[in-house]
Amino acid sequence: MPVRSVAAAVALLAFACASGSPAQEHAPLSGYTVDPAWPKKPADVKWGEIPGVAVDQQDRVWLFTRQQPVVQVYAADGTLVKIWNDVEHKRAHHIKVDAEGNVWLTDIELHTVRKYSPEGKLLLSLGTPGETGEDERHFNKPTDMAFAANGDIFVSDGYGNNRVAHFDKGGKFVKAWGKKGPGPGQFDLPHGIGIDSKGRVYVADRNNARIQVFDQDGKFLEEWRNILVPWNISVTTQDEVWSCGSSPTLAQDSRGMTGIPPHDQIFVKFSASGKILRLWMPPKGQDGQEKPGETNWVHALAVDSKGNLYCGDIKGQRAQKFVLIK
Repeated sequence: MPVRSVAAAVALLAFACASGSPAQEHAPLSGYTVDPAWPKKPADVKWGEIPGVAVDQQDRVWLFTRQQPVVQVYAADGTLVKIWNDVEHKRAHHIKVDAEGNVWLTDIELHTVRKYSPEGKLLLSLGTPGETGEDERHFNKPTDMAFAANGDIFVSDGYGNNRVAHFDKGGKFVKAWGKKGPGPGQFDLPHGIGIDSKGRVYVADRNNARIQVFDQDGKFLEEWRNILVPWNISVTTQDEVWSCGSSPTLAQDSRGMTGIPPHDQIFVKFSASGKILRLWMPPKGQDGQEKPGETNWVHALAVDSKGNLYCGDIKGQRAQKFVLIK
């Protein structure tokens, strides 16, 4: 890690501790090294903005892109496995793979959350395509989804509604909670969501620069504030909670978006109790001039069984693989 990044990380940890977060002063400032040969993308396969990245149980990497082919799947060694060209979409957001291997996509302009088989067959659609609303049949720019052990579905909804919507495994609406605001159980752009093995629900409350934790009934449990502006949530099978984004800031753009444009890039691994286990700040790339190992508006990350990280960039318009430096 460059000296300036170490200094920034130390300062960030000190700030987090001083502001009452669960961060600890001696959290490892651990880094990763980029695999510049990953992936082996064929020349005729295009990349645009890549907001969604997921890893399945075979360590295959699923990308949800804003370019055709909209879904691309790569092996851990970088080989292209398959593509989906015929998925109905308007603007890709996050992607997840559930315990049964099914693939879920959120679309913030189609206003849907959809479940597909690994072969690309549509199995379930939540939300009414092309319509916004705040009821059991509508979303308003939903951002992400997560799954309980019993198959129930939790949706962060999202850019418009500032709520979490809960559905049973078959897609029947159960309840929703949340409204816009800075208080416990309120949201300002819930941008990512995850669930651990104990059923705790983690929400990346992006504009409030915090991660909130709930039980599955929507009861607020705790918050991890002022550690990062979180853009996603990825929970491992060991109940490690990963998030990426930028370091905390009060700055907002003309739309009220916190940390836009991000002035740096940060990856954080938490324990389920909120202790910082790893903190890594890769260099931020310049638009159109990104070098291997730099990220630029990093939007999503996923972790494979060996602890390697995969991330997708908005401005960088690419996915990268980072190998843990042990």
